Amino acid sequence: MTGGAPRRVIVGISGASGIVLAIRVLEELRRQAVETHLVVSKAGERTLQLETDTGLDKVKALASVFHPVRDIGATIASGSFRTDGMIVIPCSVRTLAEIATGVTTTLLTRAADVTLKERRRLVLVVREAPLHLGHIRNMAAVTEMGAVVFPPSPAFYLKPEKVEDIVENIAGRALDLLGFPSDIARWQGAG
Repeated sequence: MTGGAPRRVIVGISGASGIVLAIRVLEELRRQAVETHLVVSKAGERTLQLETDTGLDKVKALASVFHPVRDIGATIASGSFRTDGMIVIPCSVRTLAEIATGVTTTLLTRAADVTLKERRRLVLVVREAPLHLGHIRNMAAVTEMGAVVFPPSPAFYLKPEKVEDIVENIAGRALDLLGFPSDIARWQGAG
């Protein structure tokens, strides 16, 4: 946001695999003193349980504000609530489809829809493979609306030694695309 206003971002977590990416992004935004508004889908809560030993309360504590996914009256559901943008990390193909069609059923997809209509930055870290034509068409549709689709593809040229190295790189790239550059896991050149 401009004019000295605090930096403010919406972070959505859907049910796709890759919750650790969202946790790392929340940690880094907190380090940068960015005000974060977190919304987690029901499937995202379930995936968090399956993929990590981190409870929802610990993830909520990383955010400045937590919004229940069914609270359609939350501030982030309105275009008059100014933000610098939104990231959905990870983004399931169901969430992608709702955003692509504008047929939103939860606060997470409503907030993404509002982000697009207000012409703010929306980064979708779509985590699915392989893709069928419907997925690809939805990716094209949201791209045409102004979103950035970022599949979390590892950068093997960084020669990662452990999973955490890959997470760092993907989280750093996602933050770059959102407009919050970070120095985590960045390519330093070949020479």
